[in-house]
Amino acid sequence: MTTLASGFARTQSWLREHPLALDGALAVTVLVSMTVGSFADPNGPHGPEFGTRTPDARSVVLMVLVAAALVFRRRNAMAVLVFTSVLAVIELSFGDPSAPVAMGSVIALYTVASRTDRPTTWRVGLLTMTGLTGTAMFFGATPWYTQENLGIFAWTGMAAAAGDAVRSRRAFVDAIRERADRAERTRDEEARRRVAEERLRIARDLHDVVAHHIALVNVQAGVAAHVMDKRPDQAKEALAHVREASRSALNELRATVGLLRQSGDPEAPTEPAPGLDVLDELVTTFRQAGLPVEVARADAGSRPPAAVDLAAYRIIQEALTNVRKHAGQDAKAEVSVIRVGRTLEVTVIDNGVEPEPCAALPDAPAGGRPAEPEGGHGLLGMRERVGALGGRLSAGPRYGGGFRVQAILPLTARTGEDR
Repeated sequence: MTTLASGFARTQSWLREHPLALDGALAVTVLVSMTVGSFADPNGPHGPEFGTRTPDARSVVLMVLVAAALVFRRRNAMAVLVFTSVLAVIELSFGDPSAPVAMGSVIALYTVASRTDRPTTWRVGLLTMTGLTGTAMFFGATPWYTQENLGIFAWTGMAAAAGDAVRSRRAFVDAIRERADRAERTRDEEARRRVAEERLRIARDLHDVVAHHIALVNVQAGVAAHVMDKRPDQAKEALAHVREASRSALNELRATVGLLRQSGDPEAPTEPAPGLDVLDELVTTFRQAGLPVEVARADAGSRPPAAVDLAAYRIIQEALTNVRKHAGQDAKAEVSVIRVGRTLEVTVIDNGVEPEPCAALPDAPAGGRPAEPEGGHGLLGMRERVGALGGRLSAGPRYGGGFRVQAILPLTARTGEDR
C-alpha cells in the first residue's frame, strides 16, 4: 500500500511538472471517448444501441480537431473554448448522425471557469450553454425536446459550476497559505523585536551598574593612592569603600547576567532589583566618594510600580555618576523625588563647579559640561528607560552654571507585566 501511494505521488508530481503531457493524455482520452460515442445510437427501437451507425468523415475530422485543440487549453483557454464551440456548432447544425463534438467545448469551458473570475465564468458559461443548446434544438437533426439537447445544456452548466468551484477552492487554499506565511513572518519579526528590546534593556542595566561602581572604585582608588604614605588610616578606609563598591558591582552584574541563563543553568540570585527603598544607601556611597548629596523626598512613602521604581533608581544613579565624573571635585548635587498626581518627578541638579571647561569637546553646552560625553551612553540610556515607560526626560545646563536632569515617570507606566 505504501509503495502504491508513493508511486501515485511521484506520478502526480511528474504530471504537475509536465502539464503539456497531461493535456496530451486528456486529448487522447477525449478523442477515444468521442469516437466510441459516435458509434452509439441513443434512439434505437429498444433503447441505446452500439454499432448500428458509423460517423462520417466530416465528424471524424471535427473530433480530431477538437481533441488537438484541447492540448493547448492551459496556454489560451478562451481561444480553445471559442474554437471548440465553433466546431461543435458546425457538427450540431450539419452532422447526421451527430458525433459528441460538444464534449470538447465542455472541457474547454471548465478550464476557462477554473482560471478566470466568477463574473467572466457566468457570462461565458451562459453564452456557451445558450449557443450550443439553441443550435442543437433549432438546427439539429433531432427534435428540440430530445434528451441529447438537454444533456448538452446540463453538461455545459456543470462544467462551468465545477470550474468555478475549483477556482474558489484554489483561491481559498492560497489565501490560507498566504495567511500562514504572513503569520510566520510576523511571529519571527515579533520574536526578533522582543530579543532586541531585551538586549537593549540588559545593556542599559549593565551600563548603569558598571559606570556607577567603576567610577566610585576609580575615585576611591585615587584617594587611597594619594594618601597612602601620609594618612594610611584614610587610605585603608578608601580601600574598604573600593571593596564594598566592587562587591556591589559584582552582585548586580551577577543578577543581571543571571537573566541570560538557559533553563537548567544554576539558579540566578533572587534578590529584588534596586529601587527607591535603597536610595539612602546609593547616596551614601557617593558621599563616601567625596560628593556632597542632599535628598528631598515628597513621594508620601508610596511604592511605585516595579519598572518605575527601578527606572527612578537608575536615573538617579546615572545622574550622580555623571556629576562625580564631569562636574569637578568641589561639585555638590541635590536629588528630589516628588509625587505629583499620577506621576513621579525625579530631579538631579548640581552646581557645576569645574576646574576648567571641556575645550576638547566643541559641542559642549554653556558651562563646560558636554550634554553627552564622547562615546557615552548615560543620557541615551536614561531617555530609553523613560521612553519605554511613556514618560519624559529633560537634561541640560542650568542658568548660572551646573546641570539638571529631570524625569517625569507615569505611575501607570507601560510595564512588561501589562503586555
